[in-house]
Amino acid sequence: MTLMKLTTLCYLMTISVFLQAQSIHPNILKKPWKAQWIAVPDEPAREYGVYLFRKNVELTAKPDSFIVHVSGDNRYQLWVNGKMASHGPARGDAFHWYFETVDIAPFLQSGNNQIAARVWNEGAQTPLAQISLRTGFILQGNTPAEEMVNTDTTWKCIRDSSYSPLTPNLIYTYYVAGAGELVDRRKAIKNWNTVNFEDSNWKNAVELEVGLPKGVFEWENGWMLVPRPIPPMELTVQRFREVRQTEGIQIVKAFPEQKTAFTIPANTRATLLLDQSFLTNAYPTLLFSKGKDATLSLKYAEALYVDEGGTTNWKAQHQKGNRNEVAGKRFVGREDRIISNGSDNQEFNALTWRTFRYVQLQIDTKDEPLVLEDLYSTFTGFPFEMKARFDTGNPFHNQVIDLGWRTARLCANETYMDCPYYEQLQYIGDTRIQCVVSLYNAGDDRLMRHAIDQIDFSRLAEGITMSRYPSSLQQIIPPFSLWWIGMLHDYWKYRPDAGFVQSKLPGMRQVLHFFNQYQQADGSIKDAPYWNFTDWCEDTGWYRGIAPVGKNGNSAALDFQLLLAYQTAAELEKNLGSPEQAGLFQQRAAQLQQTIRQKYWDASKKLFADKPEKDLFSQHINALAILTKTAAPTEIKPLATKILTDTSLAQATIYFKYYIHQALIQAGLGNDYLNWLDIYKENLAQGMTTLAEISDVNNTRSDCHAWGAHPNIEFLRTVLGVDSGAPGFKTVKITPHLGTLTTASGSIPHPNGMIEVRYKKDKTWTAEMTLPKNTTGVLVWKGKEMPLKAGEKIVLKGLL
Repeated sequence: MTLMKLTTLCYLMTISVFLQAQSIHPNILKKPWKAQWIAVPDEPAREYGVYLFRKNVELTAKPDSFIVHVSGDNRYQLWVNGKMASHGPARGDAFHWYFETVDIAPFLQSGNNQIAARVWNEGAQTPLAQISLRTGFILQGNTPAEEMVNTDTTWKCIRDSSYSPLTPNLIYTYYVAGAGELVDRRKAIKNWNTVNFEDSNWKNAVELEVGLPKGVFEWENGWMLVPRPIPPMELTVQRFREVRQTEGIQIVKAFPEQKTAFTIPANTRATLLLDQSFLTNAYPTLLFSKGKDATLSLKYAEALYVDEGGTTNWKAQHQKGNRNEVAGKRFVGREDRIISNGSDNQEFNALTWRTFRYVQLQIDTKDEPLVLEDLYSTFTGFPFEMKARFDTGNPFHNQVIDLGWRTARLCANETYMDCPYYEQLQYIGDTRIQCVVSLYNAGDDRLMRHAIDQIDFSRLAEGITMSRYPSSLQQIIPPFSLWWIGMLHDYWKYRPDAGFVQSKLPGMRQVLHFFNQYQQADGSIKDAPYWNFTDWCEDTGWYRGIAPVGKNGNSAALDFQLLLAYQTAAELEKNLGSPEQAGLFQQRAAQLQQTIRQKYWDASKKLFADKPEKDLFSQHINALAILTKTAAPTEIKPLATKILTDTSLAQATIYFKYYIHQALIQAGLGNDYLNWLDIYKENLAQGMTTLAEISDVNNTRSDCHAWGAHPNIEFLRTVLGVDSGAPGFKTVKITPHLGTLTTASGSIPHPNGMIEVRYKKDKTWTAEMTLPKNTTGVLVWKGKEMPLKAGEKIVLKGLL
């Protein structure tokens, strides 16, 4: 497939799915489908396998519209007359199994047409974020006019034996994002998805069960089908920047930035190290000819590892150093491997996307030369569009914005993800920050709503949510359930959709009921179960991210996070829910706040301690004391100063600095915000193009964790000062914190349009701002409030 054809295909796939997303006949959602889930006969239900399905359809004329609904387990690709029309489904769970709605009319023709699908199950190596019941495929026409394509026993099918799993050799870390692909092209079925392919030796599909929309009665429910609530992912072709190393081959100079063929002689090992120049999520495409029985290996890595010289020391093995450097380093990464069948125009397209900056291509030829024709990739991700702008005249600030935005984009696909390379799991702690980045940078709340829904779906009978969802393996981090309540508040604050938040209040109450079971008579939590992660801090008393716990089972970190959740929940109940519930949560918050002061306040040190023994102290606890207003007004600024200057305090990592910075800003130190960005300087100094998981960027596992992208919020919310002034962003409150800047400007997306601000200092300040239509606001300048009108450019000169 040529680059031009792939670009056109990506465009058609996006348009086909997006324009028809709402073209669903009512019966599709209210009645059992006439289509059946189908599978290949005599194949295992849950083991690894790639399967092909096809059906011939005769049309008297090319239709203007031909809408179908399609899904699969684990994943599918839908092909029409040799062109891909859709792929999915979006990740969900068995109670919310998503189907795509696609208009395939652009791909159809008068006469014979071929509808085909590739479906695969990764078996034991299925990504942890992928829930699965068994291998299956379903296609349903939208109306009787399209039902000729419905899946049933008339569909032909076969196992594609050219595919087998390739277990990643990632010995250094926790990895749950799926296997690589071993593709033996000698066993491949050529042109299986085209009209003229002969399928007489294929089997007829077996029916598994009828397609059931969620909520429709049947004696047993398998996949509960619901419409995909998010748009298709972006697909954009991209070229590698350069070849950094070669061995055993001389390459053509134009490669890889241009499509340029070259030959690898027979009985040769050729190795190329390609550099994308930035981290990306993408589908790799490899084009080649000849080279019968040759093996082509593609390995993918975020960065190369420093050669540890044979040491068994864990930290030494994990050293990455500067990500731009490749000399003297070793390659460790996920792998795909292809065996050539010797024909012309062979093509490898990975079934699922890969994450990489570096790709190592190793080719081992046998008795025949191989022609490498091209290698490129197609970026994919949630179709966020950067709408915000921030400019201070300082290039470093632009670099930080770019780092944060690329990281946020790579950690957003069909769900938010903690990291794209290793886990691809939607953890609440990460997701809360990612959601606000999306709002402030793109003004797009679609994935945020989806995340809130999915986390709500994950709640257990105990009331608490899972820490990450979708996930086929249960994991519970109780504080993350509390941050989900914070997500509800964020959505209520910034989006004019109170009804959505209101629908989540029952789940919020259940979460708090879980915690209430572990509260003692004084309100403090004792011996809370599960993994009570707070931050990846490694100071004394912290273990696997868990803040210190006293001998009596009490922890200031848990008590403070619960207090903040009670305060947040009380505000939501007061405005959207039950006055009685609001009063109950306020009462519990007041009691807990009093207990916290008694248990953890150290009058001699004038700090809040991590546990009742008052022998350990952290930035985290004292920041939470400010955020919950547990610290007295006279204590706030001294606490903030100690958070910044007292190095004996356990130090927060890049994740929890989101809350540390909020506390410092609340304490009145917002004008110093631009001085708190050293960790971002370290990321840049190490050649990183995304933000690392932890603050030790030389020894981090993941090079891409969007929980660190909070400057993409605070540059706009704190420095430029643009924040919501009322629920739903109904009004705007602008409180700039310009520090030593003499100029700053930017644009911030708002539900009603764009907010534009500009500040410039000569002898005095001039402030210019424009609010969207139907949106009023206020400028707070040195404690004084000045009203701002809707839809007008306002210029305020001579501000001191």
